[in-house]
Amino acid sequence: MPRTKGSKNKPKTVTADFATQLAEKQSAKEALSAEIASITANIDNLKADLKAKKAALKKVEKEVASLEAKKEKADAKAAEEAKKAEAESVLKKLLAEGMSADEILAKLK
Repeated sequence: MPRTKGSKNKPKTVTADFATQLAEKQSAKEALSAEIASITANIDNLKADLKAKKAALKKVEKEVASLEAKKEKADAKAAEEAKKAEAESVLKKLLAEGMSADEILAKLK
């Protein structure tokens, strides 16, 4: 196979301006540093906001639990009052029908 004329191993001439590239990279670094600082400040603000919201949520949950307990107590009391009123109405009805107190007690047992 015949060889091609001329050498393929020619030295590559580098005409890069390192000062320009260095300046570009420095400016990119500064921009990224500023962006990181901004994001960090934003995260700190959000953390503080989150802490405040969690505290408020905890307080509201405590109040809800307290109100639920009060509601249960009130419901139980109302149910007891209703039973008592019903028992009194049945007692009055039986007394009106002419039953004696002893007969009513025997019927209840």
